Amino acid sequence: MKKFLFLIAALAGGFAMNGQGIDLGIKAGANFANFQGDIDSDGITSFHAGLALELNLVPMFSVQAEGLFSSQGAKYDNAFGAAEDINLDYISVPVLAKFYVVPGKLSLMAGPQFSFLVNDAKDAFETKSFDLAASGGVELKIIMGLFAQARYNIGLTNVSDNSDVDVKNGVFQLSVGYYF
Repeated sequence: MKKFLFLIAALAGGFAMNGQGIDLGIKAGANFANFQGDIDSDGITSFHAGLALELNLVPMFSVQAEGLFSSQGAKYDNAFGAAEDINLDYISVPVLAKFYVVPGKLSLMAGPQFSFLVNDAKDAFETKSFDLAASGGVELKIIMGLFAQARYNIGLTNVSDNSDVDVKNGVFQLSVGYYF
């Protein structure tokens, strides 16, 4: 047990001494969202905003975790033929592996995104409270902490509570942000 506690303390001290390897930032941007699957829908434009934390492990690889408010959904024709927006608001937590193509400047990122529904605007479209997605994209660190990202999140789980309908989120995101 003492060896285990010593190992934990040594790792924590190593992280504290290597503070320059952790970047905390804010980001915001546009979502271009639509549903994929059994529902015929049109895309909507919405937004996302939140925090980003990058842990630089080696010069060519890091891990980035984010906490985002993300508004997603689609526009579809209801049973009466009227266009109706379905707005789904999530707290999304992507955990991405980043591979630097150009060290310190240009990176490719991929990983899972875990999203938790916080607001379902339409009672007619019953949704699940959890959404799992696969994310992939690119980031460019511009200058002095400023960065830009483009990312696509493809839903892996059914958004609808109705098991007869297969509906998944598909979201293209453009973001700008700043690492402190």
